[in-house]
Amino acid sequence: MPDDLAFERTRFTEIRRRLCELHPDLDDQTLNDTLEGATNFKETLSALIRSALDDECFAAALRDRISDMRARLARIEAGAASKRQVVLENMEVADLRKLIQPDFTASTRVGPPSVIIDNEDELPIVYLVPQPPKTDKRGILEALTRGAVVPGANLVQPKLILTIRSL
Repeated sequence: MPDDLAFERTRFTEIRRRLCELHPDLDDQTLNDTLEGATNFKETLSALIRSALDDECFAAALRDRISDMRARLARIEAGAASKRQVVLENMEVADLRKLIQPDFTASTRVGPPSVIIDNEDELPIVYLVPQPPKTDKRGILEALTRGAVVPGANLVQPKLILTIRSL
């Protein structure tokens, strides 16, 4: 299409230039009618516009489809997380540490301790990471596991973690 467009544009402008030179008193309506009959420039531009409109419709449809698929992905991921949580809770209640199947092995284990910040304003400056200040949870965790007291933070009971390995 770009080659056709360039050819038709050159042809259109050259014919227009010649007509204006040969007939300086030619009115706009007659000039446009003559150019339309002598070239395919307007048809080529129209075809390009239609193609752009088709592309825009296709892009809008894809944008909607992608949005729908992202929402579907989020629902599927949330469902998978919920199912894992149900398995974890049931394995914990049944005191079942490992589930071995031909296509996977699921096991539970106690996760590492984590820090919960009760009041960030009370944390010593040494546990704030400069520029911009943010909580150094790793430093707080290390200090708390060594037995230090960190105002504004404490250790919580480790959570049970479900691990699944596929073959």
